[in-house]
Amino acid sequence: MKKDDANPQAAAWHQASLDRPEHFPLSMTYRGIRYDGFPADVFREVGRQTEVDAKKVTTRIRFCLPDGLEVTLQAAFYPAYGVSEWIAWFENTTQHNSGILENVTSTLTFSGSRPVLKGILGDHANAYRPYAHDLDDMPVRFVSDSGRPTHVNFPYFNLEYGTGGVMLAIGWAGTWTADFSSDGAITTYTARSTNNLRTYLKPGEAIRTALFVRAPYRVRNENAATNFWRRWFVACNLPGHDASGDPVRPFSTCCLAPDTGLPNSDGSISERHTTWRPSLEKMLSEDVRVDFRWMDAGWYVAPDGSSPVSDWWGTVGTWTLDPVKWPGRTFRESTDFARAHGMRTLLWFEPERVTDPESLAKNFGYDPAWAIRFDTSRSIANNIGIPACLAWTTDRICKVLRENRVDMYREDNNSDPGDLWRWLDTREGEGRRGITECTFVAAHYRMWDDIIACTLDLGGCGFVDSCASGGGRNDLESLRRGIPMLRSDSDRTTTALRLSMTCSFNKWIPFCGANTKEKESQLAPTGRSDTYTWRASYLPALNVDAQFVQDPDQDFGLLRFGLREWKKISPYLLKDFYVLTPWHSQEDKSGFTAFSFYDEDEERGVLLLFRMEECCEDRLTVRLPYAELDRTYLLTDEDSGDAVTGDGRNLKQTGLTFSLPERRTARLIWIGAQK
Repeated sequence: MKKDDANPQAAAWHQASLDRPEHFPLSMTYRGIRYDGFPADVFREVGRQTEVDAKKVTTRIRFCLPDGLEVTLQAAFYPAYGVSEWIAWFENTTQHNSGILENVTSTLTFSGSRPVLKGILGDHANAYRPYAHDLDDMPVRFVSDSGRPTHVNFPYFNLEYGTGGVMLAIGWAGTWTADFSSDGAITTYTARSTNNLRTYLKPGEAIRTALFVRAPYRVRNENAATNFWRRWFVACNLPGHDASGDPVRPFSTCCLAPDTGLPNSDGSISERHTTWRPSLEKMLSEDVRVDFRWMDAGWYVAPDGSSPVSDWWGTVGTWTLDPVKWPGRTFRESTDFARAHGMRTLLWFEPERVTDPESLAKNFGYDPAWAIRFDTSRSIANNIGIPACLAWTTDRICKVLRENRVDMYREDNNSDPGDLWRWLDTREGEGRRGITECTFVAAHYRMWDDIIACTLDLGGCGFVDSCASGGGRNDLESLRRGIPMLRSDSDRTTTALRLSMTCSFNKWIPFCGANTKEKESQLAPTGRSDTYTWRASYLPALNVDAQFVQDPDQDFGLLRFGLREWKKISPYLLKDFYVLTPWHSQEDKSGFTAFSFYDEDEERGVLLLFRMEECCEDRLTVRLPYAELDRTYLLTDEDSGDAVTGDGRNLKQTGLTFSLPERRTARLIWIGAQK
C-alpha cells in the first residue's frame, strides 16, 4: 500500500477557496445577517500574506467589515498530503462594542454514493468505542458540551463516500458540535466550536474559531485512510521533542510514589526528600533506567501553609514545593541526580482549579476575584481567561519548573468547565454567550506555549503532557503542543481494556501511553505484571509501574526484558498501524487481538498477537494488508527465534496461522521483506 502522492484535486479545492473567499466553507451571522463565506460587498479584503515552509503553505487574509470588525482567515495547505485547515479570528478594532456575532460554522459538502461515517467515541463511559453510521439511513449529530472536548465524544471523523473519503477534525479545547447528513447524492458536514456563541466584542477584544481540518483520500479503504491520517499526524502535527525541533519520539517514564513505603493516595502524595534516592539508585543498579522520573500530584504546600498528608485533590493552587516534604533544594537535588544519570523529570500541575482562595490571597498573592465559585463543591475553577490570573498562574508554574530544572510539564484537569463558562457568561450581561469559553481556551493555548518556551529554555521538552482526568483534552490543536501519556485514566486497570483502546484510539492519535502493570484497583501495591501485560503496553509512551525497593518480589529480570523489548520495537510505533482482528469491548476476553506496526519505507515491522483470558481457540490466522503480492517475507518469532518465509500473495490473501497454546499469552513476530 503505497503512500499517497500529492493530491491535485485537494490542491485545486484549497486554492479555489482562497481565490474566491465568498465560497470559503465558513459561515456566520453578524448583526442578524447570515453570511456564507466572505462576500466582497461586505468583507473588504485589506491584506493577504502567504508563508511557505517545508511542510505547508499558510495564507492569512484580513477582511474589514463596514462597522470596523476585522476578520482574519488563517488557512494552511500541506502539499505532500493534500490536507487543508483553517481558523478564523474576529477582532473589534473600534472604540465601541461590535454587533452580535453568532452561528459561526464550517460547512463542507461531498458528492458520492453510499456515505458511511466511521470513528470512535470519547473517553470515560464510552472507552473509545468505534462506530459506523450509514448516513443514507439517518443523520448523525455529535455534541460535546462539558468543556473537556474528548470525553464522551471525539472530534475526529472518517467519512467514506463514493470511491474515496475524507478525514475531518475539530481542534478546540472547549465545546463543539458536528452534524452529518446525506440526501443520497450529497453529504453535508457542519462543524462548530463554542456551541452557544452569541456575543458582541468589546473594544480591542478578539476571539477565534476551532482549527478545522479537511483531509481527503482517494481510495475507499479503512486501512489506507487510517495510515494516511497517521502519516500526516506524525509528520505535521507532533510537537517538538526538544530544542532541536525534531518531533517528539518514544520515551519511558516511572512514578516513584508507590515505592516510598509510606501511605499513598492516587498521586505522589507520599514522596519525600528521603524517598527518591533509594528508588533511583536501585533502578540504576538493576539496569532498569527509564527516560523520565514522573512526579505526580501532592508535592505542593496547601494554601493555608500546611503540609498535606493525603489530600492532593483539595489542596491545589499554590504551586510551591511543600517545605516539609522537600526542604531547601532537595527537590532540585533529585532532578540533578536524575539528569546526571540520563533521566529527565516531569512534574504534575492542575492550573484550572484552585482551593481555599482566601488563603491563597493571604499567603501567595492570589486575587479571590479570579476564583469561579459556581457551586458549593470543593472544585473551584481558576479563571485563566483573565489576563492577570493567567500571568499569575503561568509565572508560578514556570518559577518552580525553572528553579528545579524540570524538563516536562504534566497538566491535569479534574473538572468539567463548560457549566462554569456558561455561568460566567450570564454575569457578563446580555449578548455575551460563549465569550468566557473563547477567552479561556485561547488563554490556555497561550499558557502552554509559554510553559513550553520555559522548559525549552531549560534544555527540556518542547511539549507538555495533556491530561484531563485521562483523555479529556486530546483535540488536535492541543496535541500540537502536548501528548497524552495516559490516553485514559481507566487504561491503568486491565489489559482487555488496554488492547481494546489500542485498536481504536491509536488509529487517530499515534502518540499515547499506558501503564505496564495490570491493577485490580488503582492503588494496589502489587499487581499482575507479566510478558502479556508488557506487550499490551508497548506504546510510544511506556509508563513503567514498579516498586524498586518496597516490593521484595519485584522481578527485575522482567523489567529488563520489557524495557529492552520495547526499545527494539519503539522505532515502529509511530509507523503505519493495522488492526487485524475485530474490535472487542473491555468486557469481552473471549477472543484474539492482533495488530501490526509496519514501516513501509524499511519494509519491516512487528506483529503482536494476544490470546485473551477466556479465549477457547488456540490458533489464529491473520492476513497482512501491507504485504506486496510479488515479495517474499521473513517472519521471526522474538521468543523462540524460529523463522518462516511467506510469499506476499498468501500473506495478504490467505493469511498465516499462528499457534498460541495457552490462554493469556502474547507473541511478538518480526516481519521483513526479503531483499
